[in-house]
Amino acid sequence: MMEKEALKGKVALITGGTKGIGYGMAELLIAHGMRVALTGRNAETATEAADRLSSAAPGAAIGIRADVRKYADMEAAIKEVIDQYGKLDLLVANAGLGHFGSIEDLSAEQWNETIDTNLTGVFNTIKPSIAELKRSKGMIITIASLAGTNFFAGGSAYNASKFGLVGFTQAVMLDLRKQGIRVSTIMPGSVTSHFNDHEPNPSDAWKIQPEDIGQMVADLMLMHPRTLPSKIEVRPSQPPSR
Repeated sequence: MMEKEALKGKVALITGGTKGIGYGMAELLIAHGMRVALTGRNAETATEAADRLSSAAPGAAIGIRADVRKYADMEAAIKEVIDQYGKLDLLVANAGLGHFGSIEDLSAEQWNETIDTNLTGVFNTIKPSIAELKRSKGMIITIASLAGTNFFAGGSAYNASKFGLVGFTQAVMLDLRKQGIRVSTIMPGSVTSHFNDHEPNPSDAWKIQPEDIGQMVADLMLMHPRTLPSKIEVRPSQPPSR
């Protein structure tokens, strides 16, 4: 593994980076000397998150309003990263949401929003980034879930999106590795985040923390280019007893 100084000056784009896992990843990567662009659906929220991140490292972050469900938004986001920072070394497809409940109660709108965000949104994020990542011999990381291999009642839309995301990412890995682009997916279990309108609190201490995912991303970036952990499952080491 290379020294962490090797990350200094590299540029990342993280979708859904205004809070939770995305924000925690950005904090850790900036601490390693990287510059980070964050996307969010709300321009003000994205700018505020970038300003907080830049308070200790001026210019280290920018916020971009972009909806991953819209291909044109992600094309524009990639262009803005290049205009601002001149290159792209790491793309993290992190934006996601979940609607849960029996198939009997799941609406068509909920199904479409889940698939459009968690699966099509990743296509929309990766596709316009490929040319820049070829130039930098960069890396793509998708944030999937253990729900991408473990199905559960009430999870039809979410399971479908994450099963699809795992398969999509692995196929993309095979497509792009000969181009010098490394592709991996991280499949977390319980993480402290704002997912599904949860407000993080002290009772979440047993869960994986956003900065833990950030450390995994940094470690993947620092892995020797000849080696690729292409799919990583990660769980809390000591979940509470039930």
